[in-house]
Amino acid sequence: MKLKHQICFYLFLLICWTSTVHAKLHVVASTPDLGALAREIGKDKVEITSLAKPTEDPHFVDAKPGFIVKLNKADMLIEGGLHLEIGWLPNLVIGARNQKILAGTPGYFIAAANIQVLEIPDVMPDRAREMGDVHPLGNPHFLLDPFNGKVVATNICNRLCKIDAANSAYYKNNLNDFVQRLDRKLSEWQKKLEPFKGAKIVTYHKTFSYLAHRFNLHVIGSLEPKPGIPPSPAHINNLIPMMKYEGVKIILTETFRERKTPEFVAAQTGAKVVIVPIMPGGVKGVEDFIAFFDYNIHQIVSALRG
Repeated sequence: MKLKHQICFYLFLLICWTSTVHAKLHVVASTPDLGALAREIGKDKVEITSLAKPTEDPHFVDAKPGFIVKLNKADMLIEGGLHLEIGWLPNLVIGARNQKILAGTPGYFIAAANIQVLEIPDVMPDRAREMGDVHPLGNPHFLLDPFNGKVVATNICNRLCKIDAANSAYYKNNLNDFVQRLDRKLSEWQKKLEPFKGAKIVTYHKTFSYLAHRFNLHVIGSLEPKPGIPPSPAHINNLIPMMKYEGVKIILTETFRERKTPEFVAAQTGAKVVIVPIMPGGVKGVEDFIAFFDYNIHQIVSALRG
C-alpha cells in the first residue's frame, strides 16, 4: 500500500512538472499586427490572442465581455499606445483584475516605445479634439512602416526574456531570424517603389502616413476633412480639382471603409482606388507580418504602374 502511495505521489509530481515545463505564456495583443509580431518571437512558447479583428477599425473595437476573461488569464498584454485603444481597452483591463498586466509591471507593454512618432499635433492635448479625431500623442498607425515592426519585435523579445528568462535564447534566435527576413523584404519593397518616389496620393483617413514616409510617397490630402470626420460634399468638391492639378494616381483606403466616396472621387479624377488591409489577417490568406506587407506593396505598385 505504501509503495502504491509513493508511486501515485511521484506520478503527481511528474504531471505537475510536465505541465509546468510545457505551459505556454498567455499573451494578449490589442490588435492583430501586434499579435503577429509576438507570434514571430514567441512561436510555440506562447499562446497569442488578438482582441481587435483585422477587419475592423482599431479605434472603435467592439469590446466583448469575453475579452475580460482573456485578459484575466494573460501573462502579458501588448497594446499599441498613442491613444489608439483609449476608447475601449482601459475599462477591459480594469475589469480583468489581473495584477500581471497593470501599468508598471513586466506584463504590460506599450508598443509605441522607441518609435519615431509622426504628426504630433502642435496644440495643447485638451484642444486636439477640436481638430477632429486627432491623437494628442501623435499618429498611432506606426506599424504600417515595416521598419517599425523590427523595433517593436525587438522590444517584445526583450520583454518576453524578462518574463520568461528560461527561454531567452529561444526568443532571441526567433528575433534574429525575423529581423533578417524582414530586412531582406524591406530592401525588396523599397526597390519596387523606388520608381514612384514622390508620387502623390490621397488617403481616406490619416492611416498611411508611416507607410508613405517610409517609401517616399507624398500624401497631399484625405477624403476626411479632419481625422475621424466623415467626408463632406464641400470638402470633396475642393479636393477633386486639387487632385486633378497634382496628378494624383491612387486613393488609398482601408478595407473597412465605405466605398461610395472614394469611388466617386476616383471617377471624377481618374485616380484608382486601392483598398488594403491595415493589419495581418485583413485579407484572407495574408496572416503574418511580412506577407501582409507583400500584399499591400503589390497592390500599391500595381496601381501606380497604371
